[in-house]
Amino acid sequence: PGMKIAVFQMSAAADPAANPDRITAAMREAKRQGADLLVAPELALTGYGRGDVLRELAEPADGPMVTRMVEVAREIGIGLIAGFPERDGDVLYISALVTDGAGAVEVYRKAYLYGQYEKDLFQGNGPSCFVTDLFGLKVGLLICYDVEFPENVRRLALAGAEVVIVPTALPKGAAGHHIATRTIPVRAFENQVHLVYADHADGDGRFDYQGLSSVAAPDATVLAMAGETGNALLFAEVDPGAYAQSREENPYLDDLRKI
Repeated sequence: PGMKIAVFQMSAAADPAANPDRITAAMREAKRQGADLLVAPELALTGYGRGDVLRELAEPADGPMVTRMVEVAREIGIGLIAGFPERDGDVLYISALVTDGAGAVEVYRKAYLYGQYEKDLFQGNGPSCFVTDLFGLKVGLLICYDVEFPENVRRLALAGAEVVIVPTALPKGAAGHHIATRTIPVRAFENQVHLVYADHADGDGRFDYQGLSSVAAPDATVLAMAGETGNALLFAEVDPGAYAQSREENPYLDDLRKI
């Protein structure tokens, strides 16, 4: 048992108002290629670098933007994980919607905010342990900066997550390149989980993004990786059962549980 995951790397150079339509088109193509789930980046529904406009675009988890995407996922028959700005009264969170394509929706709120841009607009939700069942697998959620704290991934792994999914808006640069190419496979390896990392690429006038979206396996093999620029639709078969030998050779979680 496993699932086929599609990762949609989104060029930020496109009109952000078209993002829901772009995600819908990617969902249709992913479904056509047999994927169970499409993962889109951080704040994918609105775009990340829109500044104060995000205050106006933010909406509750049962708002029209999220509800429409959940309906579209159900029409197409595919699961969707995508970032959006969530409003809860006067407080805004960087959140991700999670739907299995059958209509149910769950929301993960980003724990740790990165930089003054995010802190001026949003509230961090602090560490949590979001693990849900999707297509027969236990799936944990983090957003962007969250994955750079090893404790966050470890917490999910100890809670039984087999796959950790990370919508992100990783900035371009030496640090970004390091995180995308080194930190992500290490997080997968040290926790013996699959790690799915969906980034923007190119620039939106405010930020430039690293691209290099990827899926890393428990043995640190990179199953799929996008380039540093442009849109990309990546596919990877995620089957935890195929990595029993890796878990046996690197039994970090088992040994931690014995302490």
